[in-house]
Amino acid sequence: MLASVSLWCVAFLLTVAVLATAIARRPAATPIVYGASLAASLVALASALGGLLGDPASPATAILPLGLPWIGAHFRMDALAAFFLTVVNLGGAAASLYALGYGRHESAPSRVLPFFPAFLAGMNLVVLADDAFSFLFSWEFMSLTSWALVMAHHRVADNARAGYIYLVMASFGTFCLLLAFGLLAGVDGAYTFAAIRADRASPVLAILVLALALLGAGSKAGLVPLHVWLPLAHPAAPSHVSALMSGVMTKVAVYGFIRITLDLLGPPEWWWAMVVLALGGITAALGVLHALMEHDLKRLLAYHTVENIGIIYIGLGLALAFQANGVAWAAALALTAALFHVFNHSVFKSLLFFGSGAVLTATGERDMEHLGGLIHRMPLTTFMFLVGCVAISALPPLNGFVSEWLTFQAILQSPELPQWGLKVLVPAVGALLALSAALAATCFVKAFGITFLGRPRTPVAANAQEVDRFSIAAMSLFAALCLLAGILPGLVIDGLMPVIVSLVGERMPVQIAVPWLSIVPIAESRSSYNGLLVFVFIGASASLAIYAIHRVASHALRRGPAWDCGSPNRSPTTQYTSGSFAQPIRRVFGTVVFRAREHVEMPPPGDSHSARMHVDLRDLVWEILYAPVAGVVTFVADRINYLQFLTIRRYLRLVFLALIALLTVLGVWL
Repeated sequence: MLASVSLWCVAFLLTVAVLATAIARRPAATPIVYGASLAASLVALASALGGLLGDPASPATAILPLGLPWIGAHFRMDALAAFFLTVVNLGGAAASLYALGYGRHESAPSRVLPFFPAFLAGMNLVVLADDAFSFLFSWEFMSLTSWALVMAHHRVADNARAGYIYLVMASFGTFCLLLAFGLLAGVDGAYTFAAIRADRASPVLAILVLALALLGAGSKAGLVPLHVWLPLAHPAAPSHVSALMSGVMTKVAVYGFIRITLDLLGPPEWWWAMVVLALGGITAALGVLHALMEHDLKRLLAYHTVENIGIIYIGLGLALAFQANGVAWAAALALTAALFHVFNHSVFKSLLFFGSGAVLTATGERDMEHLGGLIHRMPLTTFMFLVGCVAISALPPLNGFVSEWLTFQAILQSPELPQWGLKVLVPAVGALLALSAALAATCFVKAFGITFLGRPRTPVAANAQEVDRFSIAAMSLFAALCLLAGILPGLVIDGLMPVIVSLVGERMPVQIAVPWLSIVPIAESRSSYNGLLVFVFIGASASLAIYAIHRVASHALRRGPAWDCGSPNRSPTTQYTSGSFAQPIRRVFGTVVFRAREHVEMPPPGDSHSARMHVDLRDLVWEILYAPVAGVVTFVADRINYLQFLTIRRYLRLVFLALIALLTVLGVWL
């Protein structure tokens, strides 16, 4: 029943997408399309919550006479699918609500409205799919609709390049997943997930499938070094689509990896965890370092998605390590941390992209160097964005702290692992996680301070106004969720119980029974955390400080200029900039990670021209891995370009020679 409800919601979204192509140019199209998408997402969200909280022993299924003729299209809502459907439709509902206001400012609605509900439908179908063909078809549909949304503003500089790179990487990912499912299906063509589970892959095939799953799902999620498309495509899309791509679509990719490795492949080997852990740690560290160097607000947020995907994969790698060694309770802890962070990141990253979209609507700027002082002109947006910054920086009492704290608790259980490779690697990954957490806080101090504090650096920032009530409502909803999931994390942990049990056969202790709404990952004698008490303490301390200041301090009004480091110049250009804020970090890590070089132009004495400093940053992943491949492809394409100018005789000759070659290969093969 629940699976059928979700499929009806998908059908409704596809109908809305078709309708949008006819009415996209009319003024009423925006509220109709986004309102319908909001309604469908809310119904699908209710269905997913029913599946997550219902009986995990009897998942809802549905079979449609579509797809491959002898198989049909299988759909299933088990606990894992229900959780990710909750993430997808919660994000879809919030993005639709936000777009009711943001969409009024869209310059190309006919390029956005038809593909937005189709994108939501595609993500739902990927999670519901219960056979390889339906999964791959839905995956490609999701990729193509999101690509169309990335290309909505194709005339903007670099957007066409972003869409091209995204399309290439998406095709590569789909190709890898196609090979992975082909290996899992075997010679009998057992494409249904139930048949794949019943016929476990051999160890050699399992290695190949793991590698292909990392490449296929990792390219969509943004794992390093497959992340190059993400900081280009996510900022190019409209802001509500950026929130969906960064906060939701990357989680659908995580779902694909979990479905293959923890469900379809069978019991893992311990060394699988080393690969996943290493990739997760490197991804987290490089993602946050790239984000620190950015002054484009949306690119900064996109790079932080890479960092958070790394954190999720660290949790998944730990779960694989503990499960392979039979330490089920620790595997449950690690997997809970990973899935909790999936939910958390979908919430606070969507909130931050909503905030950046509000700033873009009010000022037309994404460059932090052209902003500043928005706290006085956009106070509600400022507060919501601050909540998102605190949450993504993993500071208590908000939700980002809880999932990262649980990940550290899982890391501290590494002495339970017998393999020396894991004993060495897990603490090293823990150090990278700690480094990325500290740098994330630094990065968002920069993002919030440069964007919202200080004096306006440009007239558009000085004249900004607060955004519409729909945008504020969407941001307020997710800001409240950041707080509630942070102060009541036990409810989320207990809600994840069916998913964890279905994948690792164990669960964390029941949290709702712990006194004072604390959470206890293992046992009270080892560690515990109470977000509600932390929140109460922070609130009481802040209130007491405010009361003391107003009652004890002088009532005389005193105003003075901000400290200007001894310079009397009150120009906004004397303020800290994004580049100057990141300079110490760049000088520590930049020479190794980015090959950073500073070029200073100092005019000679007597010359009134200003001095200039330019910093060169290089993307080593692109230069080492992708630029050579692009060069080879360009070289080969130039050499065979003459084929399109052949005569009909030469074309027929080529076809004949190709046919002879294929028949020869077939004869030798048979």
